[in-house]
Amino acid sequence: MKSKKLFPLSLLLNVLLLTGLFYIVSQTDFAAEAKKKYGPAGKEGTEISTIYSSSDKEGIPESNLGITMDIQGESLVLAANKPGKLSFDSLVENSVVVRSTYQRFNPESKVYIEGADYTVDYANGEISRTPDSSIPDYSKHVLYGKKDFDHREYPDYSNHSYFIWVDYATKNGARLALPNDQSKYLSNSRQKLESGEPLSIVSYGNSITAGGEASSTDLRFQYLYGNYLKSIFPKAKVTIEDVSISGYSSSEGIKWWDTYIGKTTPDLVLVGWGMNDHNIGSNTPEQYKKNLIELVGMIKERKNAEVIIYSTFPPNHEWHYGSHSMELFAEAAKQAALEANCAYVDVYSTWMKVLERKDQSSLLGNNINHPNDFGHWLYEQAFEAMSF
Repeated sequence: MKSKKLFPLSLLLNVLLLTGLFYIVSQTDFAAEAKKKYGPAGKEGTEISTIYSSSDKEGIPESNLGITMDIQGESLVLAANKPGKLSFDSLVENSVVVRSTYQRFNPESKVYIEGADYTVDYANGEISRTPDSSIPDYSKHVLYGKKDFDHREYPDYSNHSYFIWVDYATKNGARLALPNDQSKYLSNSRQKLESGEPLSIVSYGNSITAGGEASSTDLRFQYLYGNYLKSIFPKAKVTIEDVSISGYSSSEGIKWWDTYIGKTTPDLVLVGWGMNDHNIGSNTPEQYKKNLIELVGMIKERKNAEVIIYSTFPPNHEWHYGSHSMELFAEAAKQAALEANCAYVDVYSTWMKVLERKDQSSLLGNNINHPNDFGHWLYEQAFEAMSF
């Protein structure tokens, strides 16, 4: 008799439990799940993840569909009520999270509220401030709307206090960097990574390579790339050392060799000049190419190391001191790598792909020629596309 009385009670408890679980699942939105599934942008969250099945593509015209992707920590600046474009359109409903810091679990991060602080055009991949938004208004920036500006006339021209950082999913994604086989130039590096022998990577370039405007060392592109290498080569023992010369060009890279890279013992050198070469009054693309070829020869001869040359992106097109011909310098870097018989990473094309939709200021930490955290991640994506 006792067991018979307990049976209806246990059945009732099971029904209540299942009902509760169903309610929890039904109330769980995508943004909340994304926070649980993926780590902070710049760490576990740096990967672009194809996390949705084909069934998620319902309701979007087939002609507009690309790769389904998850993006974390994409930067935007928003001026007044003008929409800011993300890198992709066709966003997944309820996937958007907007915050004040790049890394989502930063204790100082503020999460903005959709409807109160911003609105989302999910079809077009755009975000706009509301009239009463607490998101900083970029139209108040000292350089907003300025043409041919001279940054020296302003005490503070940084964009950092204006950035918002966006997590979202798109159903119309695409590769930000095309596959790039450089295996014939990096066989020694691969052998060390596979065998677990120490691999010393030295980066040598200008202020971007030195970390300019990354918020921490581990978010600089070469450190992100080092972590990526460790993730695909389980035995890898990678060290990163930077000996860059901020504010100077490839000419000083040669001139001051002994003071900087001359003191290192690399297995692989990342050669990243170009931004300051591109300035008015600095090197021509032809001289820049010659300098890169000379640097590669010095590295191979004096250090017996493998080399990767990588291009850079165009500075703010309204900056007075840029020659605004970065496409010529990117081509010069590519040709230098071919002639010097070393590997090449095409950062320029990755950046230009993103600029097909985005404005420059949304990527520039100093609003001139330094990438922010998302920009350093774009550099790393170009490196990650290189196979060897």
